Amino acid sequence: MIPIELIQTTAADLMAKAAIEIPDDYHAGLKQAAKTETGPLANYVLNAMLDNYAAAKLDRCAMCGDTGTPRWYIKMGNEARVEGGPVALEAALRRATASATTDIPLRPNRVHPLWRTDHNNNVGIGAPEIEYAFEPEGDWLDLITVHKGGLFGTDYRMLFPSDGIEGIKRFYLDSLVAFGKRGLACQPAIIGIGLGGCKDTCMVLGKRAACLRTVGDVNPDPKIAELEAEFKELGNSIGMGAMGFVGKNMVVDCHIEAGYCHTGGMQMSVHAFCLSSRRAVARLFPDGRVEYRTDPDWFTDYQRRETVEWTG
Repeated sequence: MIPIELIQTTAADLMAKAAIEIPDDYHAGLKQAAKTETGPLANYVLNAMLDNYAAAKLDRCAMCGDTGTPRWYIKMGNEARVEGGPVALEAALRRATASATTDIPLRPNRVHPLWRTDHNNNVGIGAPEIEYAFEPEGDWLDLITVHKGGLFGTDYRMLFPSDGIEGIKRFYLDSLVAFGKRGLACQPAIIGIGLGGCKDTCMVLGKRAACLRTVGDVNPDPKIAELEAEFKELGNSIGMGAMGFVGKNMVVDCHIEAGYCHTGGMQMSVHAFCLSSRRAVARLFPDGRVEYRTDPDWFTDYQRRETVEWTG
C-alpha cells in the first residue's frame, strides 16, 4: 500500500520541479529553435527565455511570473492501493497544491468565476483538476503535475467528414494565427490536437496531447505521425515566431491524438501548451521508492486500445 504521506510530500516536490525546472525535451527544442530563428525580435525572446530558465533553476524560483493553473494527472497500475483510498489521495493533492502556492511560491490564479473570490491557494471548486488513467499491470502510482497556462491558447470546432484533412489544416492554421496575432498564447509552444470523441473528450484529448507528450515523440499510427510532422512544418511556415513576432519558430512540436466519434461529425480541438512547458512526473511504489522523470508516458498502447478486450 502506498502511504498517503509519501504521496503528499512527493506531490509538493513535483509542484516545485514543474514551476522551476524546464523539461529536458522542451529545453532542447527551444535551443534548436534559437539556433535557427532569423527574426531579430523572435530570436531575442528565445534567448532571453533560455537565460531566464537558467536563472530560475539557479535561484530556485518560478520560471514565469504567471504560474498557470496547476492540475494533476494520476495513473495507477491495476494492483496499486493507496492508504485511505481515492478520497485521501485527492485530499493529499489539494493540500500539496495549497502548500506549494505559498512555499514556492505560485501565483494564486484560481478565483470563483462569478464572485472572483479566492482562497489564495489555487484550490477551490473543481480546482485543481485531477484526471485518472489505469494500466493493466503494476502496483505503482504515477503523479503527474502540469501547470497549464489558464487563459487562452485553446480553440474548438465541429468539423464534418467532408471537410477532410484540408479542413483540419484550415482550422489548425486559423487557430495558430489567432493565437499569435491576438496574444492568446506564448509561443513557441508544443501544440496538441484532439480529433474525434465528443466535444468534452475532444478537448481532453487535445490538452493531453499538448501537455503529456514530449518533444520528439511521434504517434504510433504512421499516417497520424506524418500529419504531426507536416503540421509542425506548416505551423512554422506562417511567418510568426516567439510571442507572435516575425519569425519561423512558432511550433516546437505538434502532437495529434484521436478518439472515435459520431459518424456524422469530426470534432477538433487545438491547444498550445506555452513557452514555459511546466510538467513533472514521479512514480511511487508501496516500498517507499520514488522515481522522478519528466516524460509522463501517458499514451501507452493500453490508452490507445481499440478493441473490446485488452489482449496485451
